[in-house]
Amino acid sequence: MRLTFIINDIATEAPTFTTTRLARRAIQLGHDIALVSLRDLTYEVDETVSGIASVPQAGDYEDDAALLAELQAPDAPRKRRVLTDDDVMLLRADPADELPQCPWAHGSSLLFAQLAAERGVIVLNDPYKLTDASNKTYFQQYPSQIRPRTCITRDPEAIKAFMKNEGGRAVIKPLQGSGGQGVFVIADGSNANLNQMIEATVRDGYAIVQEYLPLANEGDLRVLTMNGEVLQVDGHYACIRRYNDTGDPRSNITVGGKVELVEPGPEVFEILELAGPKIRRDGMYLAGLDIVGNKMMEINVDTPGGLTQLEELSGQDFSGTIIRDLERKVRLRDAYGGSLGHLEIATL
Repeated sequence: MRLTFIINDIATEAPTFTTTRLARRAIQLGHDIALVSLRDLTYEVDETVSGIASVPQAGDYEDDAALLAELQAPDAPRKRRVLTDDDVMLLRADPADELPQCPWAHGSSLLFAQLAAERGVIVLNDPYKLTDASNKTYFQQYPSQIRPRTCITRDPEAIKAFMKNEGGRAVIKPLQGSGGQGVFVIADGSNANLNQMIEATVRDGYAIVQEYLPLANEGDLRVLTMNGEVLQVDGHYACIRRYNDTGDPRSNITVGGKVELVEPGPEVFEILELAGPKIRRDGMYLAGLDIVGNKMMEINVDTPGGLTQLEELSGQDFSGTIIRDLERKVRLRDAYGGSLGHLEIATL
């Protein structure tokens, strides 16, 4: 199987990233893999799509850090790769990382990915629907029963009115962002610095203001889904609790959050019962659901992470399960001679 990961930049990848773990596991399973930055794509005159690729040279690596050390070395070879010859393209770039310097990059990369999909490459997650999911407004398309109350605006007075109705408590964050960056949690009704918080959030775009959920003090669940179902291996589910014992109300791993393996409770499957149909309809092959109580706080469909932590805590081969499922999709595509639609095969 030829498999390419579309990433932000090889220089900013880290050994703990899910992409790195998936790439190393694919190599172990004998696949031809490459990593290409979303800034290094070309639509060629012969109507193929190519990219300047970082290609692993060894057949196996001691760990994820060893793989990444090779790819990030100053003399690491990079070569042009015809991406429309690939079997699978995994879109693993975080649009929020491109906003400061290259706001054009992520949207453009999705257009290249759509061209690849038109030529028979299995592109995941679906590049057409990812265009619709470019910021957190996408989340509002899921059933209201599983979402916190929300206001999206740049109007400071609208934000204050929402908070007044919520008893002075809310979560304020940028509409476009990730990793807990720029998030303000007002849990005690205090609004002494509210104006500064609002100004900082709306300076570069819209703010999303959400109902504050007290259970968030205990952290949240990160649940990884594959094909619209909770990812599992031999009855072990891809579910971790993220929490922060430093006083920071955010539980994201990128801001110091800790993790522990947990069994998903019935509320997780109740949420998936309602969210699953849209996840599958939109071709969101891999997704990361952030859950507090019986509410889904966010859904990450661009770069759902946590796989490395899950494997280290559980000892289960979640990454191998994903790669073998991609192999299955390639077999189905080939067996049906292209008659299966791209969106159809994305979550089969």
